[in-house]
Amino acid sequence: MTDELLITGATQMVTLAGPSRPRVGEEMRELAIITDGALLARGGLIALVGRTDEIESKASRGAVRTDARGCVVMPGFIDAHTHPVFAGTREDEYEMRSAGATYQEIAARGGGIRSTVRRTRQASEEELFQIALPRLQQMMEHGTTTIEAKSGYGLTVADELKILRVIRRLGEETPLDVIPTFLGAHEIPDEYRANREGYIKLVTDEMMPRVAREKLARYADIFCESHVFNVDESRRVLERAKELGFGLRFHADQLTLSGGALLAAKLQAATADHLEWTDEEGIEAMRRAEVMGILLPGAVFNLGLTRYPPARRMIEAGLGIALATDFNPGSSPTPSMQMVLSIACAQMRMTPAEAVTAATINAAYSLNLGSSIGSIEAGKQADVVVYDCADYRQIPYFFGVNHARTVIKSGRVVIDHRNQAEAGIQPSPPQ
Repeated sequence: MTDELLITGATQMVTLAGPSRPRVGEEMRELAIITDGALLARGGLIALVGRTDEIESKASRGAVRTDARGCVVMPGFIDAHTHPVFAGTREDEYEMRSAGATYQEIAARGGGIRSTVRRTRQASEEELFQIALPRLQQMMEHGTTTIEAKSGYGLTVADELKILRVIRRLGEETPLDVIPTFLGAHEIPDEYRANREGYIKLVTDEMMPRVAREKLARYADIFCESHVFNVDESRRVLERAKELGFGLRFHADQLTLSGGALLAAKLQAATADHLEWTDEEGIEAMRRAEVMGILLPGAVFNLGLTRYPPARRMIEAGLGIALATDFNPGSSPTPSMQMVLSIACAQMRMTPAEAVTAATINAAYSLNLGSSIGSIEAGKQADVVVYDCADYRQIPYFFGVNHARTVIKSGRVVIDHRNQAEAGIQPSPPQ
């Protein structure tokens, strides 16, 4: 079987070739598009990129060929903030919000994250794996080839480890690259509501050392809000995470100006995520500390809120930003990065080019993977998507539509909607 893949005739090959770092400011509009573009991949890596008449003759006769005439070819989306492993859904809360209840009011009644925790604890590891599989399939079908995946719906030592083992297995048994993040500090569980300090010590003294010892996560995250974990508590938790060798990520300034962005900068976190309420001081502190802002407009949209992250101010200030779905059962149950681009353009006034950059190369750098994924350049992993449109701007413009025609991961076609012959996610047979 050949290890070569040839894509030819792309109306637009959106390469995002450029500097080896996150793109900021005006750079976010520079997509390095090749007209009548082609690429040749060998052994799962991109070997050559250029015009079709330059590349086509370099392929072997047995190469797998994809004709992209009339189509856009882009790097696969990198969804740098997801919560895909959980049991149960919360459409009842969706209905309550439609009738006027707020996210905070529902959480105060015992709903929200804690309701998902109760159901996730009841599910076995195998059940959680089988439940998560179709979610990752949907992500991939919409053009995503790498995700970051958080725990956080177990909130006991055993249940957090269970979720992280599922995340590891999803990375082993699906085409997607899955980057694991420990989020034991997602909420105070029911049994610790009168003992916050006891739960924080459980996270720092028992959960995180076990996760580190078993090498189940690259990053640690925390929900930094006054009604969940305040700034001082967040600092203590993530300083301990840093001691144990985790990279740091933050849920910051989502519902209030909590000081999360400033703390993320002080701790030199990899990312601060959400940032709906972040002010100029927080933006500048993050820029100086080179903390990537991960913006999650799907959550704002689905919660029926109107305050979106100040993307334009961030871009103008030179802060590196990325986009992600925040896929989760409460605030943003969408697997589609294409939909996130639509919301980002319509509601945060990002240009389509900026949104594409934020969802690919910048998202790659937020996971310390920018040298291997996120753009179409020789030597990088051949993670590319062929879209059924002739201009990349149509991807967010025709919102609510899945434009992905062919999804290629590491040089292998894993989704092909032309034939309805999907070589998608299938669990491996038991050993």
